Amino acid sequence: MDHALSRKTLRAAPILTVMAFAALAVVHGLLGTPAQAQDASLVRVDLAKNESLSQTVPVLGRLVARQAGDVAARIAGPIEAYRIDVGDRVERDQIIAIINEASHQAERDLAAGRLAEAEAELVTQQAQMILARQELHRLEALKKSSAFSQARYDDSKQGVAVAEAEVTKAEAAVASARAQLRMEDLHLGYTKVRAPYDGVVTRRLSEAGAYVQVGAPLVYLIADHDLEVEVEIPSHRLSALTPGARIQFALDNGSQHSAAVRAVLPAENPLTRTRTVRLVPQFDGDMGLLADQQSVTVQVPIGAGRQVVSVHKDAIIKRQGKDIVYVVDDGNAQAREIQIGEPLGSRVEVLKGVEEGESVVVRGNERLQPGAKVRIGGAS
Repeated sequence: MDHALSRKTLRAAPILTVMAFAALAVVHGLLGTPAQAQDASLVRVDLAKNESLSQTVPVLGRLVARQAGDVAARIAGPIEAYRIDVGDRVERDQIIAIINEASHQAERDLAAGRLAEAEAELVTQQAQMILARQELHRLEALKKSSAFSQARYDDSKQGVAVAEAEVTKAEAAVASARAQLRMEDLHLGYTKVRAPYDGVVTRRLSEAGAYVQVGAPLVYLIADHDLEVEVEIPSHRLSALTPGARIQFALDNGSQHSAAVRAVLPAENPLTRTRTVRLVPQFDGDMGLLADQQSVTVQVPIGAGRQVVSVHKDAIIKRQGKDIVYVVDDGNAQAREIQIGEPLGSRVEVLKGVEEGESVVVRGNERLQPGAKVRIGGAS
């Protein structure tokens, strides 16, 4: 019997030993070592800020080019050649097309000949006037002589007046011929159709060989680097859109940008009760390919702004259906239940629970417990 007891005791000993070690491990895990209890968690903090909040509603708008339209021929004639194609970017004064200049060169030569003829006629009339004046002077010298004739003297005076009038007429003809020559020079220059501004050719409206009249469109040109935002705003939302006011808008790719109100057009659409507002955008960085009539989403203010306290969205954690943040006070993390309001980009409005200037944990807050010691490793 004693031997049986000994065998049972030996078999039970390992079980008792394992249970004892397990109990010690549980106690050790609950209490922890003194060094572990004193370790502080490394966190990053951000200050609660007081900032302005303006409520907005999204309205669909579009980008519009400040300069866009047909580039037309200024003279009539057959198109000799196009120097550009659809999609080409052109600079101001770059040649777009050439109109045949043969007839205009002939007109220019004809105008030059008429000017030379008018100048020759002027020289002739000036010589006639000099002769008439000389004759008058000779007759004036004979006034005290018996050979003086009053009738001849009067005729001579009238001859001078006629000669002076002919000179004036010849001078006018010269001025007219010079103006005609300048006009033909302009027409000759217009045979080279040039871009009126920097832009991109989006359509060719004729072809080489076609005869065009004055004013006929040759290409459609868009200044894609000079764009504005155009949006139709309900009339009752215009109170905050004074010239110079800045509002936000987003492109199709989701990028956010700012724009300043340039003008509210004084014309209302009676069907939609909206007015057109033009905004001058400010693009930061590479926006890719922007286009005329590209859609944008404008955040239109719907009321006066108000001051709110906000925290970074990374500071908020969900626990048991509540919004919690950790506020660092004297090296300890204090849990605060907060009530959140409107989103502010990467931040969130806090209606209650946090005061302006308090340090709120934004990194390392997921593992914190109330009252835990923390070390601040950086600030956002």
